[in-house]
Amino acid sequence: MIHALTLSLAQMGDRKILAVLAKSLSVTLVLFVIAGAGVWWGTEALLDQWLGASAGGVATLIALFVTVMALWLLFRAVAIGVVGIFADDVVEAVEAKHYPAALKTAKPVSLGKAAAMGLRSGGRVVIVNLLLLPVYITLLVTGVGTAILFIVVNGWLLGRDLGDMVAVRHMDAAAMRGWRKATDGSRFLLGLAVAVLFVVPVANILAPVLGAAMATHLFHTRLLRKGQP
Repeated sequence: MIHALTLSLAQMGDRKILAVLAKSLSVTLVLFVIAGAGVWWGTEALLDQWLGASAGGVATLIALFVTVMALWLLFRAVAIGVVGIFADDVVEAVEAKHYPAALKTAKPVSLGKAAAMGLRSGGRVVIVNLLLLPVYITLLVTGVGTAILFIVVNGWLLGRDLGDMVAVRHMDAAAMRGWRKATDGSRFLLGLAVAVLFVVPVANILAPVLGAAMATHLFHTRLLRKGQP
Protein backbone atom coordinates (compact mmCIF):
# COMPACT_ATOMS: atom_id res chain seq x y z
CA MET A 1 0.00 0.00 0.00
CA ILE A 2 2.85 2.41 0.89
CA HIS A 3 4.60 1.52 -2.35
CA ALA A 4 1.41 2.21 -4.35
CA LEU A 5 0.97 5.56 -2.59
CA THR A 6 4.61 6.53 -3.21
CA LEU A 7 4.41 5.67 -6.90
CA SER A 8 1.10 7.51 -7.25
CA LEU A 9 2.40 10.66 -5.54
CA ALA A 10 5.47 10.62 -7.79
CA GLN A 11 3.22 10.67 -10.87
CA MET A 12 0.91 13.48 -9.74
CA GLY A 13 2.86 15.86 -11.98
CA ASP A 14 1.93 13.86 -15.09
CA ARG A 15 0.13 16.19 -17.50
CA LYS A 16 -2.68 13.72 -18.10
CA ILE A 17 -3.27 13.25 -14.37
CA LEU A 18 -3.10 17.00 -13.72
CA ALA A 19 -5.70 17.47 -16.45
CA VAL A 20 -8.04 14.99 -14.72
CA LEU A 21 -7.47 16.74 -11.38
CA ALA A 22 -8.28 20.12 -12.93
CA LYS A 23 -11.39 18.83 -14.71
CA SER A 24 -12.72 16.94 -11.71
CA LEU A 25 -12.21 19.85 -9.31
CA SER A 26 -13.79 22.29 -11.77
CA VAL A 27 -16.87 20.11 -12.30
CA THR A 28 -17.19 19.47 -8.55
CA LEU A 29 -17.05 23.19 -7.71
CA VAL A 30 -19.46 24.08 -10.53
CA LEU A 31 -21.96 21.54 -9.18
CA PHE A 32 -21.79 23.08 -5.73
CA VAL A 33 -22.13 26.61 -7.14
CA ILE A 34 -25.21 25.54 -9.11
CA ALA A 35 -26.64 23.89 -6.00
CA GLY A 36 -25.96 27.04 -3.98
CA ALA A 37 -27.65 29.21 -6.59
CA GLY A 38 -30.65 26.89 -6.55
CA VAL A 39 -30.89 27.11 -2.77
CA TRP A 40 -30.67 30.92 -2.93
CA TRP A 41 -33.37 31.18 -5.60
CA GLY A 42 -35.70 28.80 -3.81
CA THR A 43 -35.16 30.42 -0.41
CA GLU A 44 -35.72 33.93 -1.76
CA ALA A 45 -38.95 32.83 -3.43
CA LEU A 46 -40.22 31.32 -0.17
CA LEU A 47 -39.21 34.29 1.99
CA ASP A 48 -40.27 37.04 -0.39
CA GLN A 49 -43.89 37.03 0.72
CA TRP A 50 -42.90 37.45 4.39
CA LEU A 51 -39.75 39.58 4.29
CA GLY A 52 -40.19 41.58 1.11
CA ALA A 53 -37.03 43.52 0.22
CA SER A 54 -35.03 41.78 2.94
CA ALA A 55 -35.60 38.37 1.42
CA GLY A 56 -32.56 38.58 -0.87
CA GLY A 57 -30.09 39.19 1.98
CA VAL A 58 -31.50 36.45 4.18
CA ALA A 59 -31.59 34.03 1.24
CA THR A 60 -27.92 34.79 0.50
CA LEU A 61 -26.90 33.96 4.08
CA ILE A 62 -28.94 30.73 4.08
CA ALA A 63 -27.61 29.69 0.66
CA LEU A 64 -24.02 30.38 1.75
CA PHE A 65 -24.47 28.34 4.94
CA VAL A 66 -26.14 25.42 3.13
CA THR A 67 -23.50 25.41 0.38
CA VAL A 68 -20.60 25.40 2.84
CA MET A 69 -22.20 22.60 4.85
CA ALA A 70 -22.92 20.61 1.68
CA LEU A 71 -19.34 21.10 0.52
CA TRP A 72 -18.09 19.76 3.85
CA LEU A 73 -20.52 16.84 4.05
CA LEU A 74 -20.85 15.82 0.40
CA PHE A 75 -17.49 16.73 -1.13
CA ARG A 76 -16.25 13.13 -0.89
CA ALA A 77 -19.31 11.72 -2.64
CA VAL A 78 -19.37 14.30 -5.41
CA ALA A 79 -15.61 14.24 -5.93
CA ILE A 80 -15.37 10.45 -6.23
CA GLY A 81 -18.39 10.43 -8.54
CA VAL A 82 -16.92 13.10 -10.80
CA VAL A 83 -13.44 11.53 -10.80
CA GLY A 84 -15.08 8.25 -11.78
CA ILE A 85 -16.07 9.88 -15.06
CA PHE A 86 -12.45 10.74 -15.86
CA ALA A 87 -10.76 7.85 -14.00
CA ASP A 88 -9.92 5.97 -17.19
CA ASP A 89 -7.44 8.71 -18.11
CA VAL A 90 -5.68 8.30 -14.74
CA VAL A 91 -5.56 4.51 -15.05
CA GLU A 92 -4.27 4.77 -18.62
CA ALA A 93 -1.52 7.20 -17.59
CA VAL A 94 -0.36 4.89 -14.78
CA GLU A 95 -0.46 1.82 -17.01
CA ALA A 96 1.43 3.63 -19.77
CA LYS A 97 4.28 4.45 -17.40
CA HIS A 98 4.41 1.33 -15.22
CA TYR A 99 2.46 -1.47 -16.93
CA PRO A 100 2.79 -1.03 -20.73
CA ALA A 101 2.08 -4.71 -21.42
CA ALA A 102 -1.26 -4.48 -19.60
CA LEU A 103 -2.09 -1.26 -21.43
CA LYS A 104 -1.82 -3.06 -24.78
CA THR A 105 -4.67 -5.42 -23.87
CA ALA A 106 -6.79 -2.90 -21.94
CA LYS A 107 -10.24 -1.91 -23.19
CA PRO A 108 -10.82 1.84 -22.75
CA VAL A 109 -14.02 2.67 -20.89
CA SER A 110 -16.54 4.72 -22.87
CA LEU A 111 -17.60 8.10 -21.47
CA GLY A 112 -21.15 6.84 -21.00
CA LYS A 113 -20.06 3.80 -19.02
CA ALA A 114 -17.59 5.85 -16.97
CA ALA A 115 -20.31 8.40 -16.18
CA ALA A 116 -22.69 5.64 -15.10
CA MET A 117 -20.04 4.12 -12.83
CA GLY A 118 -19.19 7.52 -11.37
CA LEU A 119 -22.82 8.38 -10.67
CA ARG A 120 -23.44 4.99 -9.03
CA SER A 121 -20.33 5.43 -6.92
CA GLY A 122 -21.25 8.92 -5.73
CA GLY A 123 -24.85 7.86 -5.17
CA ARG A 124 -23.83 4.93 -2.97
CA VAL A 125 -21.65 7.18 -0.83
CA VAL A 126 -24.48 9.68 -0.33
CA ILE A 127 -27.18 7.09 0.40
CA VAL A 128 -25.13 4.96 2.80
CA ASN A 129 -23.81 7.95 4.73
CA LEU A 130 -27.27 9.53 4.98
CA LEU A 131 -28.68 6.25 6.32
CA LEU A 132 -25.89 6.15 8.90
CA LEU A 133 -26.23 9.82 9.88
CA PRO A 134 -28.23 9.01 13.08
CA VAL A 135 -25.50 6.55 14.09
CA TYR A 136 -22.78 9.13 13.36
CA ILE A 137 -24.58 11.66 15.56
CA THR A 138 -25.10 9.12 18.36
CA LEU A 139 -21.43 8.16 18.34
CA LEU A 140 -20.32 11.78 18.74
CA VAL A 141 -20.46 11.26 22.52
CA THR A 142 -17.61 8.72 22.22
CA GLY A 143 -15.27 11.31 20.76
CA VAL A 144 -13.76 8.99 18.14
CA GLY A 145 -16.59 6.60 17.26
CA THR A 146 -18.01 8.76 14.49
CA ALA A 147 -14.64 9.19 12.77
CA ILE A 148 -13.82 5.48 13.01
CA LEU A 149 -17.20 4.37 11.63
CA PHE A 150 -17.01 6.99 8.86
CA ILE A 151 -13.56 5.80 7.73
CA VAL A 152 -14.54 2.11 7.88
CA VAL A 153 -17.81 2.57 5.97
CA ASN A 154 -16.33 4.85 3.33
CA GLY A 155 -13.26 2.64 3.06
CA TRP A 156 -15.53 -0.25 2.13
CA LEU A 157 -17.38 1.88 -0.45
CA LEU A 158 -14.26 3.42 -1.96
CA GLY A 159 -12.36 0.15 -2.16
CA ARG A 160 -15.07 -1.41 -4.30
CA ASP A 161 -15.47 1.53 -6.64
CA LEU A 162 -11.79 2.38 -7.12
CA GLY A 163 -10.96 -1.24 -7.83
CA ASP A 164 -13.78 -1.48 -10.37
CA MET A 165 -12.43 1.57 -12.24
CA VAL A 166 -9.32 -0.44 -13.08
CA ALA A 167 -10.75 -3.95 -13.38
CA VAL A 168 -13.39 -2.89 -15.92
CA ARG A 169 -10.58 -2.20 -18.40
CA HIS A 170 -9.31 -5.77 -18.20
CA MET A 171 -12.26 -8.04 -17.31
CA ASP A 172 -15.77 -8.82 -18.41
CA ALA A 173 -18.68 -8.73 -15.97
CA ALA A 174 -18.41 -12.41 -14.99
CA ALA A 175 -14.67 -12.20 -14.34
CA MET A 176 -15.15 -9.03 -12.28
CA ARG A 177 -17.64 -10.76 -9.99
CA GLY A 178 -15.10 -13.46 -9.20
CA TRP A 179 -12.32 -10.91 -8.83
CA ARG A 180 -14.34 -8.86 -6.35
CA LYS A 181 -14.92 -11.88 -4.10
CA ALA A 182 -11.25 -12.83 -4.21
CA THR A 183 -9.96 -9.32 -3.42
CA ASP A 184 -12.41 -8.01 -0.81
CA GLY A 185 -9.75 -7.60 1.87
CA SER A 186 -7.19 -5.93 -0.37
CA ARG A 187 -9.70 -3.48 -1.81
CA PHE A 188 -10.95 -2.65 1.67
CA LEU A 189 -7.41 -1.70 2.73
CA LEU A 190 -7.13 0.49 -0.36
CA GLY A 191 -10.45 2.13 0.48
CA LEU A 192 -9.37 2.76 4.08
CA ALA A 193 -6.20 4.48 2.90
CA VAL A 194 -8.14 6.78 0.56
CA ALA A 195 -10.85 7.44 3.17
CA VAL A 196 -8.13 8.62 5.56
CA LEU A 197 -6.74 10.92 2.86
CA PHE A 198 -10.20 12.42 2.48
CA VAL A 199 -10.15 13.71 6.07
CA VAL A 200 -6.69 15.29 5.77
CA PRO A 201 -6.76 18.96 4.67
CA VAL A 202 -5.22 19.55 1.21
CA ALA A 203 -4.72 15.80 0.72
CA ASN A 204 -8.50 15.47 0.41
CA ILE A 205 -8.34 17.46 -2.83
CA LEU A 206 -5.95 14.92 -4.33
CA ALA A 207 -7.59 11.87 -2.72
CA PRO A 208 -9.88 10.78 -5.62
CA VAL A 209 -7.12 10.96 -8.24
CA LEU A 210 -4.56 9.43 -5.89
CA GLY A 211 -7.04 6.66 -5.14
CA ALA A 212 -7.49 5.84 -8.83
CA ALA A 213 -3.71 5.75 -9.34
CA MET A 214 -3.17 3.57 -6.24
CA ALA A 215 -5.93 1.19 -7.35
CA THR A 216 -4.13 0.78 -10.67
CA HIS A 217 -0.86 -0.14 -8.99
CA LEU A 218 -2.58 -2.54 -6.62
CA PHE A 219 -4.54 -4.20 -9.40
CA HIS A 220 -1.33 -4.93 -11.25
CA THR A 221 0.51 -6.38 -8.24
CA ARG A 222 0.11 -9.59 -6.29
CA LEU A 223 -1.97 -7.79 -3.67
CA LEU A 224 -5.04 -7.61 -5.91
CA ARG A 225 -4.19 -10.39 -8.34
CA LYS A 226 -4.01 -13.36 -5.97
CA GLY A 227 -7.52 -14.53 -6.80
CA GLN A 228 -7.89 -13.04 -10.27
CA PRO A 229 -9.56 -15.56 -12.62
